[in-house]
Amino acid sequence: MDRIFTALAQRIAFWAGQPFAFAIALLAILAWAATGPLFGYSDTWQLIVNTTTTIITFLMVFLIQNSQNRDGAAIQAKLDELIRATNTARNQFIGIEHFTESELEQVRAVLEREYGEDGAETAASHEALARLIRRM
Repeated sequence: MDRIFTALAQRIAFWAGQPFAFAIALLAILAWAATGPLFGYSDTWQLIVNTTTTIITFLMVFLIQNSQNRDGAAIQAKLDELIRATNTARNQFIGIEHFTESELEQVRAVLEREYGEDGAETAASHEALARLIRRM
């Protein structure tokens, strides 16, 4: 089931991001607008486009979120591998995407202090960051 949904989500997300899909959507809205006088701009005429666009938007949110979740996980895995493969990188950064927003803000603040305006690393700030990450 996961593979089927993933394949479907990838195809639809790819297709929906193409200029051709935008052109089709634009033409559909223009056709709907052009039929307004024919139907007297009735409530049913308005309900058709509102319902259709709501359903499409509702379904697209899940497909796009699925694609973004996979992309984000793939990027994190690649970054973790780069950290592991680099001798001077700090392994403590592996998995920090699971930190809370406030924890990430603390790490960012320490990094900004660690690498001040001159970009020079200090041993004290390096230790402070290591202690902070271990605590989390």
